[in-house]
Amino acid sequence: MTTGQRPDLATPARTDPPRRPPTVVPDPDPDSGPEPAGGPDRAPDAAPAGSTAPAGSTAPAGSAAPAGSAAPAGSAAPAGSTAPAGSTAPAGSTAPAGSAAQVRTTGPVPGTEPVARRSPGASVASRAWNVISRVWFFAAALVLWWVLSADSTSTFFPPLRDIVTRLYELWIVGDTKRMLWPSLAHFAIGYGTAGVLGVLLGALLWRFRRTNDAVSPLLYFVYVIPAPAILPAVIAVMGIESGMKITIIVLAAIWPTLLNTIDGMRGIDPIKLDTAKVLHMSPLHTVRSVVLPGALPQIMAGLRHSLQIAVIMMVVSELVASTSGIGFFILDAQQRFAFTDMWTGVVVLALIGSALTFLFIAVERVVLAWYIGARAVEEKG
Repeated sequence: MTTGQRPDLATPARTDPPRRPPTVVPDPDPDSGPEPAGGPDRAPDAAPAGSTAPAGSTAPAGSAAPAGSAAPAGSAAPAGSTAPAGSTAPAGSTAPAGSAAQVRTTGPVPGTEPVARRSPGASVASRAWNVISRVWFFAAALVLWWVLSADSTSTFFPPLRDIVTRLYELWIVGDTKRMLWPSLAHFAIGYGTAGVLGVLLGALLWRFRRTNDAVSPLLYFVYVIPAPAILPAVIAVMGIESGMKITIIVLAAIWPTLLNTIDGMRGIDPIKLDTAKVLHMSPLHTVRSVVLPGALPQIMAGLRHSLQIAVIMMVVSELVASTSGIGFFILDAQQRFAFTDMWTGVVVLALIGSALTFLFIAVERVVLAWYIGARAVEEKG
């Protein structure tokens, strides 16, 4: 008290009220049902009379835990209490010695679900069924041809049995297979040249937009001209040697690859091109690393179409002013009225075309493995 100050006017000392420790609310148990009314801050209800609280536990403020009450097994003890063995203690609580805090999960961790593995026998059976489902109609057509033509006496449509026998004599045992080598050589050079030129010209026309706009009308004008229609003009210019045959194959087979390359490159996401510019990639590096991989599925589709056209033009180029090749053999057999020999040439040509197509599909699956896998994931999702 200050001297001279009245006793009744003295300022009393300030005393702060005691602070309650913060109440830590445990995570609600997903199996305990809905939380009680009043929200998570509401004090738990009083334990029923006759229940016994566990030794060493402290009842929460406001709760009436009469003697003999027992907390349910596995319940979370409030802040400051000692959790019984096996219970889940919230933050700030004291667990008894030797107990371990348990981590609760509401379900399996994503990505850790067990994957069912197929047995080798089931995989083999599935592959066999896929093969059967694809070839059964072709096999049925061959059987039907064999049966219906067995008693044929027509000169133009001999029995399939005679065709197979003659095919073995000419193309397997005989020396007629030498007719195949010029045709396959012309096809390989012509198709390879058409594929390379189609991709390169398509990339250049995509890169230089103004040139593409100026050349496009001429390209589509020449594209609609049937290749066999220009065969006489090519013969007049180049003669009847191998160069003529290769040229006519290139002129016919280049268009699907060229047009598909341009369309595929036009469909590249502009964001990818902008990203390449931000990374200061050169135009050549951008085409090789960004544009070509993005346009590759459509380029492969164009190459597959070009393959079929190249096979057709391989035969057409040998039908006129030629002395070798499978096309020449078929035409010569027809003119000699050796129709069985003619049919063997047709069958061999069909086998060659099928073999080339299956070979291209195998290469395509290797080149576009990433694309095929991505499409499979999208279809499953």
